[in-house]
Amino acid sequence: MLGRTLSSLAPGRDARATTASSQDSLWQVLEQSVDAAFVVDARHRVVLFNPAAEALWGCRREDVHGLPFTRLLAAPQTASSPEATLAALTGSHRDATLRRPDGSEIACSVSMSRMEVGTHAFHTAFVRDTSEQQRQLARLRQLSIVVDSSDNAIFISSADREVVYVNSGFTRMLGYRLEELRGIRPAQLLSGPHTDPSLDARINRAISAGEGLQTEVLLYTKSGRPLWLSAAINPVHDEDGALLGLVSVLSDITRTKMHQVLHNKVLDALVHEWAVTDVMTLICREVEHIAPELTVSIITVDSEGLMRTLASPSLPEAWARKVDGMAIGPRAGVCGAAAWRGRAVLVKDIASDPLCANTRHLTSPLGLRACWTHPIKSSSGRVLGTLSFYYRENRGPDELHERLADTCLHLCSLTLEREQTNERVHQLAFYDTLTGLPNRIMFSAKAEQALANVAQANGTAAVLFIDLDRFKRVNDAQGHAAGDGLLRDVAARLSEELGGINIVGRQAGDEFVAVLPMCSAEQAGSVAERLLGAIATPTAAGLMTLHPSASIGVAMFPDDGRDIDLLVRHADMAMYRAKSDGGGGFRFFSVDMNRLAQERVSLETALRDALRLDQLQLQYQPQVGGGDERQLYGVEALLRWHHADLGVIPPSRFVPVAEECGLIAELSLWVLRQACKQMADWRRRGIDIPRVSVNISAINFREPALSLQIAGLLDEHGLSPDDLTLEITESVMLDPDPDVLENIEAIYVLGVRLSLDDFGTGYSSLSHLHRLPISELKLDQSFVRDIDTSAIARTLTSSVLRIGESLGMKVVAEGVETESQHRFLTEQRFPVLQGYLFSPPLLPAPLEHWLTEHRYTAAVEAGPAPVHAT
Repeated sequence: MLGRTLSSLAPGRDARATTASSQDSLWQVLEQSVDAAFVVDARHRVVLFNPAAEALWGCRREDVHGLPFTRLLAAPQTASSPEATLAALTGSHRDATLRRPDGSEIACSVSMSRMEVGTHAFHTAFVRDTSEQQRQLARLRQLSIVVDSSDNAIFISSADREVVYVNSGFTRMLGYRLEELRGIRPAQLLSGPHTDPSLDARINRAISAGEGLQTEVLLYTKSGRPLWLSAAINPVHDEDGALLGLVSVLSDITRTKMHQVLHNKVLDALVHEWAVTDVMTLICREVEHIAPELTVSIITVDSEGLMRTLASPSLPEAWARKVDGMAIGPRAGVCGAAAWRGRAVLVKDIASDPLCANTRHLTSPLGLRACWTHPIKSSSGRVLGTLSFYYRENRGPDELHERLADTCLHLCSLTLEREQTNERVHQLAFYDTLTGLPNRIMFSAKAEQALANVAQANGTAAVLFIDLDRFKRVNDAQGHAAGDGLLRDVAARLSEELGGINIVGRQAGDEFVAVLPMCSAEQAGSVAERLLGAIATPTAAGLMTLHPSASIGVAMFPDDGRDIDLLVRHADMAMYRAKSDGGGGFRFFSVDMNRLAQERVSLETALRDALRLDQLQLQYQPQVGGGDERQLYGVEALLRWHHADLGVIPPSRFVPVAEECGLIAELSLWVLRQACKQMADWRRRGIDIPRVSVNISAINFREPALSLQIAGLLDEHGLSPDDLTLEITESVMLDPDPDVLENIEAIYVLGVRLSLDDFGTGYSSLSHLHRLPISELKLDQSFVRDIDTSAIARTLTSSVLRIGESLGMKVVAEGVETESQHRFLTEQRFPVLQGYLFSPPLLPAPLEHWLTEHRYTAAVEAGPAPVHAT
């Protein structure tokens, strides 16, 4: 085609023949070129498109012949005309954009030249795809940015070790720029007086073996500052295995080496009870390894002000002997002066400084020219000794030496105070700091020895477990200072009552233990009675008088166990029995108690499974109006558990287990969720139940998110705050935890009612009752139970009602079981009653049937809002 096109343009036969020959040759060259090539005529149209171009553009030559070449190529900057584009691309290796018929574009390199055939001009273009090269360059630019941002020093050297690249981190760390490293091996430039001289040889051996090298080495910056560096040097080979160069990464580990090596090694030595001299020698050697330009010595000062050499491993023994016994003073050399003054002393020239006039004969012959000494002080500020850094040149400390001194002074102080510290540690480890009694560890050791002596004599012994009753209430109501005072008083009384061979210890909290060697069961009972009397003696707590009591459990050796741990555990079980029986007494261990303890563990496991598998259920007991009207005030949600194997388990059995094992908070939230879900179901089905009451544990009120959880449940089930009442105990009302009060306030603001359960049985403060947003009081059923037989119970019941009325609170009497109780409470105008006389707790379906059968209707008036003073 090119031949025919060019021939048609030639003017004469001879010229045409010559031109045709040239054309054919050019045609063959272009067709066989491995590079994509095309020819453009004077009208800027494509007149030749070789096979390589077809492959590069992805189209046939017939599709592009006659098209403007600008459909195939574009200059990097948009030209205003084809002529301008042609001019921009003419030359060797010009960047351009290749345009394919499918609309895609890639980067390319164009070499375009002008040629003349006869009287006509053409342009020949050779094109190469450079997109991959551009991507590689972009990756290299990104890599360079990443490498330059690294804090590590990274450099690349050729096979002959000449540096060809350094990152910015190298310059920041070591101070050298790339141009300063030309023709110099890095090891030669960075090595200093204390650099490992075998470093270069180790690098050569590793590279000869085709391996990298990782090592720690001391190198020097351009300013001469020493740095401990972690060096990773890795060779790079070509496909044939020939060494191309080395990539090296240096990380500054000066601080890490100082802390992790020096600090950890010395602390480990202290933990393993090394001798003082060994620890001090370790400190000296480690400092000299980190900073080889230093020679280190540590001296202690005795009570008479005399210096005693502890460690100087790099100095002759003769020097240590001469220093030993010298008195500290203003002219006792650098060490003696620093100890005398109590502050650091720096002498840059030992030979001329007057301070060293009496001691330079000891150091100058050793080549030591300067010294920097710090006093080592105790935690109270007393000078214990000195730490000295000696130099073999006239100089002072650098930054590394200052950090080393700070670390070493702390470690030296710890070491020199170790003896007195060990005594204190022994006291803390084996004795209770509050009472001075042996703690659990010391008590066990003494008790085991005492029991061994009893066993050898074929005797018996008693182990007593003593636990104060209601101690938490003392802390909550009077503060921890009052609680601590009570514990000290009790410890003193126990020690006084159990003198001689008996052993008394504090177990934990308000728990004490005692071992009575060569003691019979009868004697143990008498001692327990005596202890109960001693503990019950009133004790002062600030302006108040406390009346403490305790519960005591007794286990006998060897019948109840032969080792102290088992005996304490059995005495603990007996103590729990005494506490569950009302407290203020003692009980002996029995096998039955052990069985009950095992059952308690099994019950805890079963309760966890029941909670996880949703095997619990709620029953609802109606709360009805106190008048003649059949009005339903609400229902109380009561938790019930029917175990597949154990049968019905009453709350009085599983709730204490939940409290002890930490499940009570989760259990309370489960009840709250289920009650809200059931209330929503009743609302949807038009069953008119005014509200549901739910008991919430004191632990839940310490959770800051409680009010948010309640609001979320109400929103989730479409309930209003009036649909829910939360029943709390008096311990919640008196809890000093600020989160408790914040939750109470937040719940009040939310509009949910709060009911004070079991009112009258605890330590309720009327001032608290007046200040907190309580809407309802629940009279404890023990008052209702005694109405028929006790005038006092009737009077107290009436008093509680009057209190509630005066504070604008509803009063609910629970536990109503007889008509006579009902009659009295109605006469007293109790607004709300609850009990088996009206209905037992019922499942939802039976409750709905009960409502229909008895024709109860929802009470219109829920009661006045609580009086609340902020």
